[in-house]
Amino acid sequence: MKKQWWHDKVAYQIYPKSFMDANGDGIGDIQGILSKLDYLKDLGIDILWLSPIYQSPFVDQGYDISDYYKIGEEFGTMEEFDRLLEETKKRDMYLVMDLVVNHCSDRHEWFQKALKDPYGPYGDYFYFRKGKDGKAPSNYRSYFGGSTWEPVPGTDLYYLHFFAKEQPDLNWENPKLRREIYKMINWWLDKGLAGFRIDAIINIKKDINFPSYEPDGEDGLVHCTKMVENVEGVDEFLEEMKRETFQKHHSFTVGEVFNMKKGALEEFIGEQGHFSTIFDFSAHELGHGKHGWYDSKPVEFKEWRKTLFASQLEAQGIGFKANIIENHDEARGASRYLPDYARNEKGKKLLATTTLLLRGIPFLYQGQEIGMTNWECPDISLYDDLNTKDQYQEALKAGLTKEEALQVCHDNSRDNARTPMQWSSRENAGFTSGRPWLCVNPNYREINVEEQEGREDSVLAYYKKLISLRKSEEFRETFTYGNFVPAYEDTESVFAYYRVSENGKKVLVAANYGKEPVTLEIQGEPEKILLSNAQRESTLAKEIRNKGTITLESCEGAVLSLR
Repeated sequence: MKKQWWHDKVAYQIYPKSFMDANGDGIGDIQGILSKLDYLKDLGIDILWLSPIYQSPFVDQGYDISDYYKIGEEFGTMEEFDRLLEETKKRDMYLVMDLVVNHCSDRHEWFQKALKDPYGPYGDYFYFRKGKDGKAPSNYRSYFGGSTWEPVPGTDLYYLHFFAKEQPDLNWENPKLRREIYKMINWWLDKGLAGFRIDAIINIKKDINFPSYEPDGEDGLVHCTKMVENVEGVDEFLEEMKRETFQKHHSFTVGEVFNMKKGALEEFIGEQGHFSTIFDFSAHELGHGKHGWYDSKPVEFKEWRKTLFASQLEAQGIGFKANIIENHDEARGASRYLPDYARNEKGKKLLATTTLLLRGIPFLYQGQEIGMTNWECPDISLYDDLNTKDQYQEALKAGLTKEEALQVCHDNSRDNARTPMQWSSRENAGFTSGRPWLCVNPNYREINVEEQEGREDSVLAYYKKLISLRKSEEFRETFTYGNFVPAYEDTESVFAYYRVSENGKKVLVAANYGKEPVTLEIQGEPEKILLSNAQRESTLAKEIRNKGTITLESCEGAVLSLR
């Protein structure tokens, strides 16, 4: 594998609206991010990914962009952004932004011009189609529920939107539009941006005949991804975009890719792939319900282990995936992947041990490093997320009570990850001196940065140790390029694997997710215990030396080097 500058880096996602508010308006901002750069550097972070801070009406939390060249006034100014770029570079850190080009906002100048003249040049920047027999052109259901087709008042036309009706899809078949997009991407990269996280990118290729399919629900609609899965040709668009933009700047790119065709991984993350990496959503997809959140299922340990192992082995020899346990679109990992008895600091450290040392590029999400959890929201009216409100109604339609439907949202809502960052036990978790745009999780008095910074056995302190170990001179090569080899797969509760480098270094990562202790026979000659989430390094070393075994307590994980 040709080595790239991003291979050994650790990334951190900032959700700016909820990270840190410097001016007291209840919304996080660029100045707030600037004030926490040293905190992130001390944590061991190399790459910062900012969720959208562009000008936007915020119908879908900034993923509806009305001007790609402007910073939203809620977040600050372009001068402040330029300073953020400078300050990250001073700390040898890299800044990555969201690239949202499957769709834009209906307030964007392009769409406003298109509405005035759907058959004109800007009309072809979008998908306008005539209805059929007084109905929509086809029977696609959007990601947020309801038809993907919105009628244009006063006409017989509809326009396409895979997400909210305020997010019209862009017509990538139009070469003039593509040139506009590439011009914008290069403008940001020329400013010094290190790259992009690329949103919903697999959706850019459409079957322009827009055929209807067999409905998959009682609403007579079929999920829009059905068309995405059946159409060919997205690779041509992705390669052109890479050639015209990212490749010229040696940029780091991470794709949000769902519905990838079987066997296509190398085309996406191989040596000549479309992107530097793509997120590994395999674990997240385990909880998906057939009809919505209301019939989603808890993640079962053995299935989770099997899925992650398969995903790791799939990428080996091809490229790197980006490893996550949570992001702005998912529930908190500590509330999803840990059994009830492990939802404590010991369990959160266990989950960190398991995931941070996998092969690939680790992405932390803000608050993960202190073990932030899901928000027990007392009323649906307090949620902000469009998708949550839609899924709440779907649950009621399916026969769930209001209490049951609210519990479904508590388990799955995107707002779980969007509650303000918990900096201290002071009012509003130290996030703002004003009224926060979204409720603060009430457990901020127990779970916050300030409290954990003063404690050597905290989740935060453990994350620092893990990241330091991953990037250490002795083991950096092993944790970056070493092979992933599953271990102890015949056990009921152990998630374990080796990282093996070409130079012969071998590290065992073993974690016991069960209620009872588990004893494992050590395969190979043990060298030293590198880390224990229970701070039992000396005890474990003694057992290994005397018996050749390692006994992991419930929710205990250990990292062991072998000769």
